[in-house]
Amino acid sequence: MPTRKEILMVVKEWVEKAEDDYRAAAHLLSMADGPIPYTIVCFHAQQCVEKYLKAILVDHSLHVPKTHDIEEIIRLLPASLSFNPTAAQMRYLTSFAVDFRYPGGDVTGKVDAEEIMAITGALRASARATFPAEVIGEQKVDVSTEGSDTTMAG
Repeated sequence: MPTRKEILMVVKEWVEKAEDDYRAAAHLLSMADGPIPYTIVCFHAQQCVEKYLKAILVDHSLHVPKTHDIEEIIRLLPASLSFNPTAAQMRYLTSFAVDFRYPGGDVTGKVDAEEIMAITGALRASARATFPAEVIGEQKVDVSTEGSDTTMAG
């Protein structure tokens, strides 16, 4: 059985990967030159949420499924955690994991990207608030002040 220190090292890796996706999505959404790749913004936002949820599973020594289904992952979280996205939000997030990246997927625009980043910002803040400071590398995030902020603060 892994030690708490070993578990936290893996959690930190998940968090770092989630933050990479968050920064990529925020950066792409704020591009000033050329067309903004909204589909890719949404993909990275979905990946951010997925990786944060998987980090929580690891932090609680729970099995991490190989799935992109946000609803399925949230069902595995400890009941004591309060993640309250709607079923529609979870399906919406999940749809950006695969379907939209291939020909024939629905066209994604600015409204989708901004909405997905708002959902991602709120879930990211909630997830970060569950981890000790040594995992996130800074003070814990105040969920009440971050909300749907699409900046890279926190």
